[in-house]
Parts: sequence; structure tokens; C-alpha cells
Amino acid sequence: MSQLTICIIICVLTAISYILGKISMGTTALLSMLAFVVTGCLDAGTAASYFGNTNGIMMLAMLVVAAGFNRTQFVHQCSSSVNRVAKGSLTMMMLGYIVVAIVLSQFIQSSLVVFGIMAPMLAASCDEMGISPSKVMFPLSIACIATVSAFPLGSGATQFAELNGYLEANAYTEYTVGLLDPMKARFPMVIFVAVYCIFFAAKVAPSKPVTAISGVEAKKDNREKLPPLQEKCGYIIFILVTLGLIFQSKLGIDSWVICVAGAVAMVLTGVLSEKEAIASMNMQIGFLFVGSLAMGGALTQTGAGEVIGGALASMVGSLNNPYLIGFAFFIIPFLLTQIMMNRTVMLIFIPIAILACKSMGANPVGIIILTQTACLSSFMTPMSTPAIPMCMAVGGYDLKSLIKQSLIPAAFLTVIAVGWIMTVFPMY
Repeated sequence: MSQLTICIIICVLTAISYILGKISMGTTALLSMLAFVVTGCLDAGTAASYFGNTNGIMMLAMLVVAAGFNRTQFVHQCSSSVNRVAKGSLTMMMLGYIVVAIVLSQFIQSSLVVFGIMAPMLAASCDEMGISPSKVMFPLSIACIATVSAFPLGSGATQFAELNGYLEANAYTEYTVGLLDPMKARFPMVIFVAVYCIFFAAKVAPSKPVTAISGVEAKKDNREKLPPLQEKCGYIIFILVTLGLIFQSKLGIDSWVICVAGAVAMVLTGVLSEKEAIASMNMQIGFLFVGSLAMGGALTQTGAGEVIGGALASMVGSLNNPYLIGFAFFIIPFLLTQIMMNRTVMLIFIPIAILACKSMGANPVGIIILTQTACLSSFMTPMSTPAIPMCMAVGGYDLKSLIKQSLIPAAFLTVIAVGWIMTVFPMY
């Protein structure tokens, strides 16, 4: 039996365990990682390095920062202001949070960071309005994930250059991607995400948490208000962390360093006790994230991506319909990014898309933007992007509730992306 076959079997068993829920997701993730290592599907050193992954560190640190911010009255004052404008309307409340999240996603490339900034305020609004966080946290995460870098602002201004780099690397420079092309391609999807998350997503979400909520939820407890100094420190630290992340590229400081510094500052200034800080870090979700990296690493190391990519390249040659070709280059990367890192999937599939178009003498611009869009829109599983494990922690979701909420937006995004991009950027 080949390692690729063994890897796929382990992936299937892991998915079954997640769905059945007989073993906690964190435990399942670690068992899965060990199975990959023991069977030789994943190098032991590589597996160990995932515990120090910067995204994982950033996720846990942001949980601490958000918990500190949530400890202050400032977050409740902000949420009260939103709720006064919303006048008790869940739709109006979501309108405010979703629009702000989409705007932040244009300046901060990490959906995890944007979600970490927005989640504590949304949790406080839910607490004040008597709404379960499980109704709104997943819609917020979709907005943070599926709209990141959609406009040529901040990190989005480099998207066209990256795609042109792929074209140059694969010697197909007859075509180029313009600065506004990625925005032109993704704009209808941004509109759909905003409309869906504001008006419809909460109707599909569970009315109460499926699993225990932890992290940045707003708790009705009997803790005393923070002293004035700690109160000010709490929101000053949060604001400085937010600004640091927005201007991270100009500061030249890694995002995870900014988040960890903020988490440590919350403890040093007395906003959170050490015990509260540790409690705010959901280690089950942390282990789940490590396990998801291990699964993606194993699939990459055993060559699963290349095998699937090669099969796709062979298949599209027999397809005469550009929309079917576009669908293939969207849906397969989209599904793969649910279990593999999106950057890895892009590295595999964008060159394949370029070479396939080159062999057909077709314009590759629409296809490569479509492939990139698929890789940037993964939100169906905790393995898809670091923002989802954090969302699961603060929203109280299990895998089944996550997939249930994902099906409708995933289906619509697929239809809109393929239909629009292949029309606006025709292959011939």
C-alpha cells in the first residue's frame, strides 16, 4: 500500500471521528498527526514544528488579547452604541459589524486577526441583546475570510503582481493581470457575502452553542469592574495591537509578535490574571489547528495535491466549455483548501491552470484569478484557515454545525465566482 493511499485513509478516518464526535476534536487531531508520523506520511520534525506555527501562536495570543479587551467596560460601551443604533434589530447589528469587518479585511491580510478584533465586540453586543453568539460568529468569520484583500487597498494592492509573477515563472507573458482585475473579479462575491451574512446567515446558524464556548465570549459574571488604571490599559493595549496589525508591514514587526506582546501586556498590567489569560486560550482548538496543519503537510508530502492537479490538467483538455473548465479550477482547489493550506494549493494549481491555458492558447487571467479566489474562500472546516478554529471556540460550534452553515454560502459563491469571472474574463 502506497503512502498516498495510507494518507488518504487516515484523512478519511479523521474526518469520520470529527463528525461522530465520540472523541474530542483536539484529541482526534493529535491522534491523526501521530498516525501520519508513524506511517511515514509526515516527517516527525515537520510535525513537531507545527506546535510553533506562527498562525497558531497568533490565534492563542489574540484570544488572550480579546479576553482582556472583553474584561473592560469599553467593549461594552462600544457594543451598547452599536445596539442603540440597531434598536434591538439583529439585522442592523450585523450590518455594522459585517461592514467594519469587510473594511478591516482590506488592510489586514489575516482573517484570523480581523476576526480576533471584531469577535469581542460582537460577543458583548450579543450579551446585551440576549442573543446567542452561535447565531452570529460564523457569519462574521465568513465576512473576514471571503473578502480579504478583495480591493486594491493595503495587501490587496499586491494581488495582481503576485499573479503576474506566476505568469512570468511559467513563461506565458502574452497576458497580464491588471491592478483592478482581482477587484473586478471578486466584487460580486463581496456583495453576496455582505448580503448573506447580514440578512440570512443567522437563520441557518444554531440557536444555541453546540459545544462549550470559550475565549472571548461575553460572560455575565460577578467579577468586579477593573480599577481605572487597568480599565484604561485594557482598551489602550487592544487599540495599539489593532493599529500595530494594520500597519504591521510598515513597522517591520511580525504579526504574531504584536499579538503575543499584547497578550503579555494584558497580564503585566493586571487587566487579566495569569489564570484568566491561560483559561482564555482554548487548547482543544489549538491542538485542532496543529492537527489540521499535520493533515495538510501529510497530503503535501505524499504528493496528493500534485496527483489531483495532474488529473485535473488531463481532464480539462477534453472540456470544450469554458464555464466547465472554470468550475473545475474553482471547485477542486476550493475543496482541497478545506484540508490543505491555501498557499500550498495555490502553488500547485495556479501553475497548472496557466500551463493548461497555454496548451489551449487561451487567456489564463480569469482562470488564475478564479483559482486564487477559491483558495482565499475556504471556511467549511477547521482545517481550512486559522480563523475557523477561533470561530468554533467563541461560537460553540462542532464540525457538523460548521458544515451545515457552510453549504449555502459555498454553493452560491461557486456559482457566482464561476459565472461572473468566466464571463468578464473569457478564455477566448
